[in-house]
Amino acid sequence: MITRTTCARIPTEYGEFQLCHYHNVVDGKEHLALTMGDVAGDDVLTRVHSECFTGDVLGSKRCDCGEQLQQAMQAIAHEGRGVVIYLRQEGRGIGLENKLRAYNLQDEGYDTVDANLALGHQADEREYWAAAGILTDLGIRSVRLLTNNPAKMEHLTALGIVVLARVPVTPTINDDNIDYLAAKVSRMRHMLDIPDRPSAPSHAVNGGEFPYSARLENLRAQSLHFLAGHNRPLVTVTYAQSLDGSIAAVPGQPLRLSGPEAMVMTHALRAGHDAILVGIGTILADDPRLSTRLVQGSSPRPVILDSQLRTPLTARALDHPDGAIVATCAPTGPACQALAARGVTVLHLPGDETGRVALMPLLAALGAHGIRSVMVEGGATVLGALLRSRLVDRIIVTIAPRFVAGLPALGAGRPAADLPGLTNQTLFQLGDDIVIWGEPHWTAVPATVASA
Repeated sequence: MITRTTCARIPTEYGEFQLCHYHNVVDGKEHLALTMGDVAGDDVLTRVHSECFTGDVLGSKRCDCGEQLQQAMQAIAHEGRGVVIYLRQEGRGIGLENKLRAYNLQDEGYDTVDANLALGHQADEREYWAAAGILTDLGIRSVRLLTNNPAKMEHLTALGIVVLARVPVTPTINDDNIDYLAAKVSRMRHMLDIPDRPSAPSHAVNGGEFPYSARLENLRAQSLHFLAGHNRPLVTVTYAQSLDGSIAAVPGQPLRLSGPEAMVMTHALRAGHDAILVGIGTILADDPRLSTRLVQGSSPRPVILDSQLRTPLTARALDHPDGAIVATCAPTGPACQALAARGVTVLHLPGDETGRVALMPLLAALGAHGIRSVMVEGGATVLGALLRSRLVDRIIVTIAPRFVAGLPALGAGRPAADLPGLTNQTLFQLGDDIVIWGEPHWTAVPATVASA
Protein backbone atom coordinates (compact mmCIF):
# COMPACT_ATOMS: atom_id res chain seq x y z
CA MET A 1 0.00 0.00 0.00
CA ILE A 2 2.93 2.33 0.64
CA THR A 3 6.07 2.60 -1.50
CA ARG A 4 9.42 4.31 -1.02
CA THR A 5 10.18 6.55 -4.00
CA THR A 6 13.53 8.20 -3.17
CA CYS A 7 15.85 9.30 -0.34
CA ALA A 8 18.27 12.21 0.07
CA ARG A 9 20.92 13.40 2.53
CA ILE A 10 19.67 16.11 4.93
CA PRO A 11 22.29 17.84 7.12
CA THR A 12 20.77 19.44 10.26
CA GLU A 13 21.97 21.10 13.43
CA TYR A 14 21.67 17.67 15.09
CA GLY A 15 23.70 15.84 12.45
CA GLU A 16 23.15 14.23 9.08
CA PHE A 17 19.92 12.36 8.35
CA GLN A 18 18.46 10.59 5.34
CA LEU A 19 14.99 11.79 4.32
CA CYS A 20 12.94 9.17 2.48
CA HIS A 21 9.75 9.95 0.56
CA TYR A 22 6.83 7.51 0.50
CA HIS A 23 3.77 7.39 -1.74
CA ASN A 24 0.63 5.40 -1.03
CA VAL A 25 -2.33 4.36 -3.17
CA VAL A 26 -4.88 4.52 -0.34
CA ASP A 27 -5.27 8.29 0.06
CA GLY A 28 -2.43 9.63 -2.10
CA LYS A 29 -0.72 11.41 0.80
CA GLU A 30 3.06 11.79 0.86
CA HIS A 31 4.63 10.50 4.07
CA LEU A 32 8.27 10.80 5.13
CA ALA A 33 10.89 8.94 7.14
CA LEU A 34 13.87 10.78 8.62
CA THR A 35 16.52 8.20 9.51
CA MET A 36 19.99 8.22 11.06
CA GLY A 37 22.31 5.24 11.05
CA ASP A 38 21.41 1.66 10.15
CA VAL A 39 17.86 1.32 11.41
CA ALA A 40 17.16 -2.23 10.24
CA GLY A 41 16.70 -4.59 13.16
CA ASP A 42 15.46 -4.30 16.73
CA ASP A 43 15.24 -1.73 19.53
CA VAL A 44 15.14 1.31 17.24
CA LEU A 45 14.45 4.70 18.81
CA THR A 46 11.37 5.90 16.90
CA ARG A 47 9.15 8.93 16.78
CA VAL A 48 5.84 8.69 14.85
CA HIS A 49 5.08 12.37 14.32
CA SER A 50 1.96 13.87 12.77
CA GLU A 51 2.44 16.98 10.67
CA CYS A 52 1.88 20.27 12.52
CA PHE A 53 2.55 23.29 10.30
CA THR A 54 1.93 25.79 13.09
CA GLY A 55 4.23 24.05 15.55
CA ASP A 56 6.84 22.40 13.32
CA VAL A 57 7.32 25.34 10.92
CA LEU A 58 6.12 28.47 12.72
CA GLY A 59 7.16 27.48 16.23
CA SER A 60 3.67 28.07 17.65
CA LYS A 61 3.44 27.94 21.44
CA ARG A 62 -0.17 26.69 21.34
CA CYS A 63 1.02 23.08 21.21
CA ASP A 64 4.08 20.98 21.93
CA CYS A 65 4.41 19.43 18.45
CA GLY A 66 7.41 21.36 17.17
CA GLU A 67 9.25 20.81 20.43
CA GLN A 68 8.53 17.07 20.30
CA LEU A 69 9.94 16.89 16.77
CA GLN A 70 13.12 18.70 17.79
CA GLN A 71 13.54 16.58 20.92
CA ALA A 72 13.12 13.41 18.86
CA MET A 73 15.78 14.45 16.34
CA GLN A 74 18.14 15.39 19.17
CA ALA A 75 17.60 12.08 20.99
CA ILE A 76 18.14 10.08 17.80
CA ALA A 77 21.32 12.03 17.04
CA HIS A 78 22.57 11.32 20.56
CA GLU A 79 22.14 7.58 20.00
CA GLY A 80 23.38 7.77 16.42
CA ARG A 81 20.48 5.60 15.24
CA GLY A 82 16.75 6.03 14.89
CA VAL A 83 13.86 7.24 12.78
CA VAL A 84 11.24 9.97 12.73
CA ILE A 85 8.20 8.97 10.69
CA TYR A 86 6.44 12.13 9.52
CA LEU A 87 2.77 11.50 8.75
CA ARG A 88 0.76 14.04 6.77
CA GLN A 89 -2.27 14.23 9.07
CA GLU A 90 -2.44 17.83 10.27
CA GLY A 91 -4.55 18.69 13.30
CA ARG A 92 -4.97 15.11 14.51
CA GLY A 93 -6.30 14.28 11.07
CA ILE A 94 -8.79 17.12 10.50
CA GLY A 95 -6.55 19.26 8.25
CA LEU A 96 -5.06 22.72 8.63
CA GLU A 97 -8.23 24.69 7.82
CA ASN A 98 -10.30 22.90 10.45
CA LYS A 99 -7.40 23.04 12.88
CA LEU A 100 -7.43 26.85 12.63
CA ARG A 101 -11.20 26.83 13.16
CA ALA A 102 -10.63 24.65 16.22
CA TYR A 103 -8.09 27.17 17.51
CA ASN A 104 -10.75 29.88 17.33
CA LEU A 105 -13.12 27.71 19.36
CA GLN A 106 -10.38 27.08 21.91
CA ASP A 107 -9.96 30.84 22.26
CA GLU A 108 -13.67 30.95 23.13
CA GLY A 109 -13.22 28.40 25.93
CA TYR A 110 -13.53 24.99 24.27
CA ASP A 111 -10.80 22.48 25.01
CA THR A 112 -8.92 20.75 22.18
CA VAL A 113 -11.24 17.73 22.22
CA ASP A 114 -14.54 19.61 22.35
CA ALA A 115 -13.37 21.99 19.62
CA ASN A 116 -12.92 19.06 17.24
CA LEU A 117 -16.29 17.61 18.23
CA ALA A 118 -18.02 20.95 17.74
CA LEU A 119 -16.72 21.00 14.16
CA GLY A 120 -18.23 17.59 13.50
CA HIS A 121 -14.98 15.63 13.79
CA GLN A 122 -13.73 12.98 16.16
CA ALA A 123 -11.32 13.95 18.92
CA ASP A 124 -8.53 12.16 17.06
CA GLU A 125 -8.89 11.00 13.46
CA ARG A 126 -5.30 9.88 12.91
CA GLU A 127 -4.41 6.48 11.47
CA TYR A 128 -1.11 4.63 11.76
CA TRP A 129 -1.16 2.01 9.01
CA ALA A 130 1.25 4.14 6.95
CA ALA A 131 3.69 4.30 9.87
CA ALA A 132 3.54 0.52 10.24
CA GLY A 133 4.20 0.12 6.51
CA ILE A 134 7.20 2.46 6.61
CA LEU A 135 8.69 0.67 9.62
CA THR A 136 8.32 -2.63 7.82
CA ASP A 137 9.92 -1.21 4.66
CA LEU A 138 12.89 0.02 6.72
CA GLY A 139 13.37 -3.45 8.19
CA ILE A 140 12.58 -2.31 11.72
CA ARG A 141 11.34 -5.20 13.86
CA SER A 142 10.87 -3.50 17.24
CA VAL A 143 10.91 0.06 18.55
CA ARG A 144 11.27 2.26 21.58
CA LEU A 145 8.60 4.85 20.94
CA LEU A 146 9.13 8.54 21.71
CA THR A 147 5.62 9.50 22.78
CA ASN A 148 3.33 10.55 25.63
CA ASN A 149 0.28 9.06 23.90
CA PRO A 150 -0.71 5.50 24.91
CA ALA A 151 -3.23 5.30 22.05
CA LYS A 152 -0.38 5.60 19.56
CA MET A 153 1.37 2.64 21.16
CA GLU A 154 -1.87 0.64 21.12
CA HIS A 155 -2.52 1.38 17.43
CA LEU A 156 1.00 0.39 16.38
CA THR A 157 0.87 -2.78 18.46
CA ALA A 158 -2.44 -3.72 16.84
CA LEU A 159 -0.76 -3.26 13.44
CA GLY A 160 1.96 -5.76 14.35
CA ILE A 161 4.71 -3.38 15.48
CA VAL A 162 6.57 -4.57 18.58
CA VAL A 163 6.79 -1.63 21.02
CA LEU A 164 9.48 -2.48 23.56
CA ALA A 165 9.17 0.68 25.65
CA ARG A 166 7.81 4.20 25.78
CA VAL A 167 10.34 7.03 25.89
CA PRO A 168 8.69 10.16 27.38
CA VAL A 169 8.86 13.52 25.63
CA THR A 170 8.89 16.48 28.02
CA PRO A 171 7.22 19.67 26.74
CA THR A 172 7.80 23.23 27.90
CA ILE A 173 4.56 24.37 29.55
CA ASN A 174 3.44 27.95 28.97
CA ASP A 175 0.27 30.02 29.30
CA ASP A 176 -0.67 29.30 25.68
CA ASN A 177 -0.45 25.50 25.84
CA ILE A 178 -1.26 24.54 29.43
CA ASP A 179 -4.99 24.06 28.76
CA TYR A 180 -4.22 22.11 25.58
CA LEU A 181 -1.82 19.81 27.41
CA ALA A 182 -4.17 19.42 30.38
CA ALA A 183 -6.99 18.36 28.04
CA LYS A 184 -4.73 15.79 26.40
CA VAL A 185 -4.01 14.36 29.85
CA SER A 186 -7.58 14.38 31.18
CA ARG A 187 -9.42 13.46 27.99
CA MET A 188 -6.94 11.58 25.80
CA ARG A 189 -4.91 9.67 28.42
CA HIS A 190 -1.61 11.38 27.61
CA MET A 191 1.06 10.73 30.21
CA LEU A 192 2.27 14.14 31.38
CA ASP A 193 2.62 15.97 34.68
CA ILE A 194 0.64 19.20 34.36
CA PRO A 195 0.62 21.71 37.25
CA ASP A 196 -2.82 22.38 38.69
CA ARG A 197 -4.53 25.68 38.04
CA PRO A 198 -6.65 27.15 40.82
CA SER A 199 -10.35 26.61 40.11
CA ALA A 200 -12.85 29.42 40.25
CA PRO A 201 -15.51 29.01 42.96
CA SER A 202 -18.78 27.67 41.63
CA HIS A 203 -20.64 30.84 42.64
CA ALA A 204 -18.32 33.55 41.35
CA VAL A 205 -16.37 34.72 38.31
CA ASN A 206 -13.58 37.28 38.71
CA GLY A 207 -14.93 38.08 42.16
CA GLY A 208 -18.51 38.68 40.96
CA GLU A 209 -21.71 36.71 41.33
CA PHE A 210 -23.23 34.61 38.56
CA PRO A 211 -26.80 35.59 37.59
CA TYR A 212 -27.89 32.13 38.75
CA SER A 213 -26.06 32.06 42.11
CA ALA A 214 -29.14 32.58 44.27
CA ARG A 215 -31.13 29.96 42.36
CA LEU A 216 -28.31 27.46 42.66
CA GLU A 217 -28.03 27.95 46.41
CA ASN A 218 -31.82 27.65 46.75
CA LEU A 219 -31.80 24.43 44.73
CA ARG A 220 -29.13 22.96 46.99
CA ALA A 221 -31.09 23.90 50.10
CA GLN A 222 -34.34 22.40 48.78
CA SER A 223 -32.67 19.12 47.84
CA LEU A 224 -31.62 18.50 51.45
CA HIS A 225 -35.19 17.71 52.53
CA PHE A 226 -36.83 16.82 49.22
CA LEU A 227 -36.22 13.07 49.49
CA ALA A 228 -38.08 12.67 52.78
CA GLY A 229 -41.24 14.28 51.43
CA HIS A 230 -41.32 12.73 47.94
CA ASN A 231 -39.63 9.32 48.28
CA ARG A 232 -37.36 10.25 45.39
CA PRO A 233 -34.55 12.73 44.71
CA LEU A 234 -35.12 16.23 43.38
CA VAL A 235 -34.71 16.08 39.58
CA THR A 236 -33.20 18.90 37.51
CA VAL A 237 -33.37 18.63 33.72
CA THR A 238 -30.80 20.70 31.84
CA TYR A 239 -29.80 20.79 28.19
CA ALA A 240 -28.55 23.11 25.46
CA GLN A 241 -30.40 23.67 22.21
CA SER A 242 -30.12 25.75 19.07
CA LEU A 243 -32.53 28.50 18.03
CA ASP A 244 -34.56 25.90 16.13
CA GLY A 245 -34.74 23.54 19.12
CA SER A 246 -32.08 21.05 18.02
CA ILE A 247 -29.83 19.31 20.54
CA ALA A 248 -27.74 17.40 17.98
CA ALA A 249 -27.07 17.52 14.25
CA VAL A 250 -27.19 13.77 13.64
CA PRO A 251 -27.94 10.80 15.93
CA GLY A 252 -25.05 9.39 17.92
CA GLN A 253 -22.68 12.32 17.44
CA PRO A 254 -22.10 15.00 20.10
CA LEU A 255 -22.59 18.64 19.21
CA ARG A 256 -21.28 21.41 21.45
CA LEU A 257 -23.79 24.25 21.40
CA SER A 258 -23.28 26.35 24.52
CA GLY A 259 -20.38 28.74 25.03
CA PRO A 260 -17.73 28.73 27.77
CA GLU A 261 -19.79 30.80 30.24
CA ALA A 262 -22.70 28.37 30.01
CA MET A 263 -20.29 25.46 30.39
CA VAL A 264 -19.14 26.92 33.71
CA MET A 265 -22.81 27.06 34.77
CA THR A 266 -23.25 23.42 33.78
CA HIS A 267 -20.27 22.41 35.91
CA ALA A 268 -21.59 24.49 38.83
CA LEU A 269 -24.92 22.69 38.50
CA ARG A 270 -23.15 19.35 38.51
CA ALA A 271 -21.34 20.31 41.72
CA GLY A 272 -24.73 21.17 43.25
CA HIS A 273 -26.23 17.70 42.69
CA ASP A 274 -25.52 14.32 44.23
CA ALA A 275 -25.84 12.42 40.95
CA ILE A 276 -25.93 13.02 37.21
CA LEU A 277 -28.16 10.91 34.97
CA VAL A 278 -27.44 10.17 31.30
CA GLY A 279 -28.60 7.58 28.81
CA ILE A 280 -26.37 4.93 27.29
CA GLY A 281 -26.53 6.79 23.97
CA THR A 282 -24.66 9.72 25.49
CA ILE A 283 -22.00 7.40 26.92
CA LEU A 284 -21.46 5.64 23.58
CA ALA A 285 -21.46 8.85 21.52
CA ASP A 286 -19.39 11.19 23.69
CA ASP A 287 -17.74 9.14 26.47
CA PRO A 288 -18.18 12.10 28.88
CA ARG A 289 -16.32 12.34 32.17
CA LEU A 290 -19.28 14.22 33.75
CA SER A 291 -16.89 16.11 36.01
CA THR A 292 -16.78 19.57 37.60
CA ARG A 293 -13.34 20.53 36.31
CA LEU A 294 -14.32 24.17 35.63
CA VAL A 295 -15.42 24.92 39.21
CA GLN A 296 -14.69 23.94 42.77
CA GLY A 297 -16.79 21.14 44.19
CA SER A 298 -17.22 17.39 44.00
CA SER A 299 -18.27 15.70 40.78
CA PRO A 300 -21.74 14.10 40.96
CA ARG A 301 -22.04 10.33 40.93
CA PRO A 302 -22.80 9.14 37.37
CA VAL A 303 -26.02 7.20 36.82
CA ILE A 304 -26.29 5.51 33.42
CA LEU A 305 -29.61 4.28 31.99
CA ASP A 306 -28.57 1.14 30.15
CA SER A 307 -31.39 -1.33 29.60
CA GLN A 308 -29.20 -3.78 27.63
CA LEU A 309 -25.93 -3.38 29.59
CA ARG A 310 -23.89 -1.90 26.73
CA THR A 311 -21.75 0.38 28.92
CA PRO A 312 -18.07 -0.10 27.93
CA LEU A 313 -15.72 -0.95 30.76
CA THR A 314 -13.47 1.82 29.43
CA ALA A 315 -16.16 4.53 29.79
CA ARG A 316 -14.67 7.52 31.61
CA ALA A 317 -17.83 8.01 33.66
CA LEU A 318 -16.98 4.78 35.49
CA ASP A 319 -13.87 6.40 36.99
CA HIS A 320 -15.82 8.30 39.66
CA PRO A 321 -14.24 7.70 43.09
CA ASP A 322 -17.55 6.46 44.53
CA GLY A 323 -18.25 4.28 41.52
CA ALA A 324 -20.89 4.82 38.87
CA ILE A 325 -24.42 3.42 38.98
CA VAL A 326 -25.79 1.54 35.97
CA ALA A 327 -29.56 1.02 35.89
CA THR A 328 -30.76 -1.87 33.76
CA CYS A 329 -33.58 -4.33 33.25
CA ALA A 330 -31.26 -6.91 31.69
CA PRO A 331 -30.70 -10.21 33.53
CA THR A 332 -27.58 -10.87 35.58
CA GLY A 333 -24.75 -12.21 33.45
CA PRO A 334 -21.10 -11.73 32.46
CA ALA A 335 -21.62 -8.06 31.51
CA CYS A 336 -23.08 -7.34 34.93
CA GLN A 337 -20.24 -9.17 36.67
CA ALA A 338 -17.63 -7.27 34.65
CA LEU A 339 -19.20 -3.92 35.58
CA ALA A 340 -19.34 -4.94 39.24
CA ALA A 341 -15.65 -5.85 39.10
CA ARG A 342 -15.04 -2.34 37.72
CA GLY A 343 -16.60 -0.89 40.89
CA VAL A 344 -20.00 -0.17 39.35
CA THR A 345 -23.25 -0.52 41.30
CA VAL A 346 -25.70 -2.31 38.98
CA LEU A 347 -29.38 -1.71 39.73
CA HIS A 348 -31.72 -4.34 38.28
CA LEU A 349 -35.06 -2.60 37.84
CA PRO A 350 -38.42 -3.27 36.16
CA GLY A 351 -38.80 -2.42 32.51
CA ASP A 352 -41.78 -1.37 30.45
CA GLU A 353 -43.24 -3.03 27.37
CA THR A 354 -40.43 -1.57 25.23
CA GLY A 355 -37.68 -2.93 27.48
CA ARG A 356 -36.60 0.44 28.86
CA VAL A 357 -35.89 1.05 32.54
CA ALA A 358 -38.96 2.31 34.44
CA LEU A 359 -38.19 5.74 35.83
CA MET A 360 -40.12 5.86 39.10
CA PRO A 361 -38.52 2.65 40.42
CA LEU A 362 -35.16 4.05 39.33
CA LEU A 363 -35.61 7.29 41.28
CA ALA A 364 -36.86 5.37 44.32
CA ALA A 365 -33.76 3.15 44.16
CA LEU A 366 -31.48 6.18 43.91
CA GLY A 367 -33.18 7.66 46.96
CA ALA A 368 -32.58 4.40 48.81
CA HIS A 369 -28.88 4.85 48.01
CA GLY A 370 -28.92 8.25 49.73
CA ILE A 371 -29.02 10.36 46.57
CA ARG A 372 -31.02 13.53 47.27
CA SER A 373 -30.69 15.34 43.93
CA VAL A 374 -30.20 14.23 40.33
CA MET A 375 -29.15 16.34 37.37
CA VAL A 376 -30.27 15.01 33.99
CA GLU A 377 -28.25 15.87 30.89
CA GLY A 378 -30.18 13.84 28.33
CA GLY A 379 -30.52 12.75 25.64
CA ALA A 380 -33.88 13.23 23.98
CA THR A 381 -35.41 9.89 25.05
CA VAL A 382 -34.54 10.39 28.71
CA LEU A 383 -35.62 14.05 28.73
CA GLY A 384 -38.97 13.30 27.12
CA ALA A 385 -39.71 10.32 29.33
CA LEU A 386 -39.03 12.21 32.56
CA LEU A 387 -41.11 15.22 31.53
CA ARG A 388 -44.06 13.12 30.39
CA SER A 389 -43.86 11.17 33.65
CA ARG A 390 -43.99 14.40 35.67
CA LEU A 391 -40.78 13.45 37.43
CA VAL A 392 -39.01 16.78 36.88
CA ASP A 393 -38.71 19.55 39.48
CA ARG A 394 -36.41 22.08 37.78
CA ILE A 395 -35.80 22.85 34.10
CA ILE A 396 -32.76 24.76 32.81
CA VAL A 397 -32.44 25.31 29.07
CA THR A 398 -29.50 27.06 27.38
CA ILE A 399 -30.28 28.49 23.94
CA ALA A 400 -27.33 29.03 21.60
CA PRO A 401 -27.65 31.71 18.88
CA ARG A 402 -27.36 29.36 15.91
CA PHE A 403 -29.48 27.12 13.70
CA VAL A 404 -28.75 23.41 13.35
CA ALA A 405 -31.78 21.81 11.63
CA GLY A 406 -31.06 18.64 13.59
CA LEU A 407 -32.66 16.46 16.24
CA PRO A 408 -35.31 18.07 18.49
CA ALA A 409 -34.80 18.08 22.25
CA LEU A 410 -37.80 15.85 23.01
CA GLY A 411 -37.99 13.82 19.83
CA ALA A 412 -40.84 14.01 17.36
CA GLY A 413 -44.22 12.40 16.81
CA ARG A 414 -45.49 12.59 20.40
CA PRO A 415 -48.35 14.84 21.56
CA ALA A 416 -47.34 17.92 23.53
CA ALA A 417 -50.40 17.85 25.80
CA ASP A 418 -48.56 15.92 28.52
CA LEU A 419 -45.60 18.33 28.55
CA PRO A 420 -45.34 21.17 31.08
CA GLY A 421 -45.07 24.90 30.88
CA LEU A 422 -42.76 26.90 33.13
CA THR A 423 -43.49 28.85 36.26
CA ASN A 424 -41.26 30.92 38.54
CA GLN A 425 -38.93 31.34 35.60
CA THR A 426 -35.81 33.48 35.19
CA LEU A 427 -34.18 34.46 31.91
CA PHE A 428 -30.61 35.74 31.68
CA GLN A 429 -27.67 35.92 29.29
CA LEU A 430 -24.37 34.07 29.66
CA GLY A 431 -21.90 35.12 27.00
CA ASP A 432 -23.71 34.70 23.69
CA ASP A 433 -26.24 32.23 25.13
CA ILE A 434 -29.65 32.77 26.69
CA VAL A 435 -30.57 30.67 29.74
CA ILE A 436 -34.13 29.93 30.87
CA TRP A 437 -34.41 28.59 34.43
CA GLY A 438 -37.77 27.62 35.90
CA GLU A 439 -40.08 25.04 37.45
CA PRO A 440 -42.40 22.79 35.41
CA HIS A 441 -46.15 23.31 35.60
CA TRP A 442 -48.56 20.73 34.17
CA THR A 443 -52.19 21.41 33.32
CA ALA A 444 -53.21 18.33 31.31
CA VAL A 445 -54.34 15.00 32.70
CA PRO A 446 -51.27 12.92 33.56
CA ALA A 447 -50.12 10.45 30.93
CA THR A 448 -49.05 6.91 31.74
CA VAL A 449 -45.78 6.88 33.66
CA ALA A 450 -43.04 6.47 31.10
CA SER A 451 -39.73 4.67 31.05
CA ALA A 452 -36.33 5.21 29.53
